[in-house]
Amino acid sequence: MIEEQQWAEDSGLIFAGQFQQFDSYETKRPHGMKDWLVCYTLSGEGFMRTPNTNITCKAHHITVLQSGTPHHYGTVKGSEWHFLWAHFQNLPEVRFLPEIEVWSQPITNDHSRERIVQAFRHIIHDSKEQFGINRLLCENAIREILLLSIQHLIVKRDPRVQNVLDLLHERMAERLQIEDLARAVMLSPSRLTHLFKQETGESIIQHLNRIRINQAVMLMDQMGRTPSEAAQDVGFTDYNHFAALFRKQIGLSPRAYRNGKIADSFMDR
Repeated sequence: MIEEQQWAEDSGLIFAGQFQQFDSYETKRPHGMKDWLVCYTLSGEGFMRTPNTNITCKAHHITVLQSGTPHHYGTVKGSEWHFLWAHFQNLPEVRFLPEIEVWSQPITNDHSRERIVQAFRHIIHDSKEQFGINRLLCENAIREILLLSIQHLIVKRDPRVQNVLDLLHERMAERLQIEDLARAVMLSPSRLTHLFKQETGESIIQHLNRIRINQAVMLMDQMGRTPSEAAQDVGFTDYNHFAALFRKQIGLSPRAYRNGKIADSFMDR
């Protein structure tokens, strides 16, 4: 195992896996490594120590270790550490990370957790042969993990509100009820309504309508959809209601907006 890691480090390849280790597990690298290490704890607890930092790797935490940092990590005594990990060479996204030897960030919403786990699974699969496209797929999956972690660092939002935002974006075109959203995050409808407005500055309905209108604009711009088709695509059953919201947000009626775009396209020819 150590020989394989050293080979991956020296060759500049991305190397990944999944471990479930008892408390006898530990790894010491007094001189550090040439590459970076990112871990995601699925369950249990691990530790990661550097000359200046001692971090506990808790469930649903991402931990990133800088290249060149002497370190010692393993399973916390009395625990069992189940985690995903990947070694990778320096990527542009690391410049957004805090400038410390080892950094840990909780991932607080289900959608991001699922994306991170899937990204690790893709790395484990694609890293078997890192030539051409496979190498790029591995790098893109590492980037996704890092960017999702950085997003959680920058955006301090209640995880229940973030889960609702994810549901709104995933199921935008469906008929969503506040009661169903509240049940999904185990809050009362009134508590969710208040918390959502407090965290985002807009009501759930306002947010849903805004992203629907934005999507309708993209469908008309990029896919050539008519206003009525775009309205149906994003979940509006009442065209007049859609048109009123569109005019309020964009400043034009849907038909005037689309006709203006058509006219612009002819002028560009």
